[in-house]
Amino acid sequence: MTTIDPPGGHGRPAVTSAATRALARCVSVEPAKFAAAHWGRAPLLSRADELPNPAGFTDLLSPDDADELLSRRGLRTPFLRVARDGQLVPTARFTGGGGAGAEIGDQVLDERILELYAAGATLVLQGLHRLWPALVDFARDLGKALTQPLQVNAYLTPPGSQGFATHYDTHDVFVLQVDGRKRWRIHPPVLTDPLERQPWGGRADEVSATADGPAALDVVLEPGDALYLPRGWLHSAQAQESRSLHLTVGIRALTRYALVEELLALAAEDPRLRAGLPFGTDVADPDAIEPELTETVEALRAWLLRADPAAVAARLRDRAWPAARPAPIRPLAQAAALASLTADSRIAPRGGLRWQLATAADRVALRLTDRTITLPAQCAPALRALLGSTGLRVGDLPGLDDDADRMVLARRLLREAVAVPV
Repeated sequence: MTTIDPPGGHGRPAVTSAATRALARCVSVEPAKFAAAHWGRAPLLSRADELPNPAGFTDLLSPDDADELLSRRGLRTPFLRVARDGQLVPTARFTGGGGAGAEIGDQVLDERILELYAAGATLVLQGLHRLWPALVDFARDLGKALTQPLQVNAYLTPPGSQGFATHYDTHDVFVLQVDGRKRWRIHPPVLTDPLERQPWGGRADEVSATADGPAALDVVLEPGDALYLPRGWLHSAQAQESRSLHLTVGIRALTRYALVEELLALAAEDPRLRAGLPFGTDVADPDAIEPELTETVEALRAWLLRADPAAVAARLRDRAWPAARPAPIRPLAQAAALASLTADSRIAPRGGLRWQLATAADRVALRLTDRTITLPAQCAPALRALLGSTGLRVGDLPGLDDDADRMVLARRLLREAVAVPV
């Protein structure tokens, strides 16, 4: 019989003090109150003097950092978007060749960026949770607290400019004001909890009409302020008398509709639901379709009542885990640790690693985002001990006969980037 370790501290990263601190930087209320009163329900404005970091968010990305990204880091598309008058500027307007030795044609050209920015364009630095070290760490910690995949973008807006017209996002966001002042006008949703397949462009008239009405929140964000917006809430933002730099943390929602999608995918196993319609059925005739619809609904209801939660959970795992990468590793340091490993070496689980253990009679399977590692069953206690810890001495890994076996396991985990040297 196969047993699977339940999720929680095992299937997802445990919530740590670093994760708690990351969330506290974004909201001025206790996590339980935020979850009950605001998460997915209502906006939350948190002023700088209500948050724990008086210096604001410049430690995550300052204006000088943004200048460095735009000029000295070889930035390429799609890590930069440029918006002007509510429209995206074609990338050919601000990219070109990378020069000698760089056989690419889409590198950001800083002189073109200067021209566009000076003319009022908003610069959107995308995917900073993969590019900028401070935001890599912050996104990892905040992702642990929220147990959701997320991304971080930065918006640089010239004085008095507005990058995008009133719109809504299909993901929740935290807005962290880094520099300058920006006025935000927030309106209630025209579609509650929109899915990714339901962007605002399909409801542009409703959005425009609602935006012409009274705002639910009209506020100027100052440096160090934070704003939470659930998906679907309409918003527009305009820089005030000086340039504005803010970070947007986008949190991808895992919805009940995702459960429906996975249930329907699994329903293909039911032969009644795979059956074809009768020969000659007129699909445009409601009277002809009605008995088939009744039969299909009955078959679907019967199948749903015996759906296997483990099978649904496995499909949701395969959907959600790839959207959240674990902490970066240092390949050279990792290789050096492999070469010098001893029983006295200390190793720790890779930060943000998603994992699940499944044990059978003589084997244990360590399921990761992109692969499964199979090991002898006697490795299970050592795996559980290490993955649930903040670091262990190799010689203290439990369940194995001697240090030689422990070293073999530790080397395998270091090679597979499951563990990192302490």
